[in-house]
Amino acid sequence: MRSGSRLERVLASGQFAITAELGPPKGTDVEVVRNKMALLRGVCDAVNITDNQTAIVRLSSVAASALLCQDGLEPVMQMTCRDRNRLAIQADVFGAVTLGVRNLLCLTGDHQRFGNHPTAKNVYDLDSIQLIRMVQRMRDERVTEGGEPVEGEVPMFIGGAANPFGDPFEMRIIRLAKKVAAGVDFIQTQCIFDMPRFREWMRRVVDLGLHEKAYILAGVMPLKSAGAARYINANVAGISVPDGIIKRMSDAGRGQKARDEGMRLCAEMIQEVREIEGVRGAHIMAVEWEDAIRPIVEMAGALPRPEI
Repeated sequence: MRSGSRLERVLASGQFAITAELGPPKGTDVEVVRNKMALLRGVCDAVNITDNQTAIVRLSSVAASALLCQDGLEPVMQMTCRDRNRLAIQADVFGAVTLGVRNLLCLTGDHQRFGNHPTAKNVYDLDSIQLIRMVQRMRDERVTEGGEPVEGEVPMFIGGAANPFGDPFEMRIIRLAKKVAAGVDFIQTQCIFDMPRFREWMRRVVDLGLHEKAYILAGVMPLKSAGAARYINANVAGISVPDGIIKRMSDAGRGQKARDEGMRLCAEMIQEVREIEGVRGAHIMAVEWEDAIRPIVEMAGALPRPEI
């Protein structure tokens, strides 16, 4: 154990991990964070705190992660390369460690043109693979990116993202292998709707032995309606929603009936990925729908969470 992370302990014990996601408020209203924490307490092993997700200004992931630590929940602090150079990233990692954060998800970040400041200047001093390597050196070699000694420890469980559905498909495995070589400890995938393609991606992951070097958590997303499924299929790059899922959501009707069906479908996906060789957990991305997570985890048969 290198981090003191509960998530690391759960995964290292061989148990199937559950993580979820919490989007900080678009301002300073910490009650938004506390209300979402109440919905997630006892439901998952760690909670991702997004970092200006979709390039929209929000409470910082460092501050929101600190709020979770203060209240006894374990955050997975997301950090993107879009908004900071390597000096600022390292400073924020140091700060997060002192506040009790023990999990870090290293991301490139959505381009700013998709957000509410489309003319903002991006940074991208590093990419996500370089970020993983930098944090791994800070932790294991106790040196900064500039080669100077780090004063104190940097006990971080280092995560990265993977998209099994992007094209060209062959590059998806190569990119994962690069993150593993850089020192990533765990991977959370893009949300899965195309299960056959995910199975093929995992087959290649296992063939290369990458599942033995990094824990793979399969991403799942509950759908609220058939319209949401169609929108994701048509507009979100790198995600394909099969016709069968769209029809199932359409047959469920509208309103609460559709949402209930979306939660059932998500729970079934968790049960399905749990049986795939090499998958060690599920990451639930219920965007601004945190109250769906408990019933999903319950329906998936993943409650109660382990006491570790």
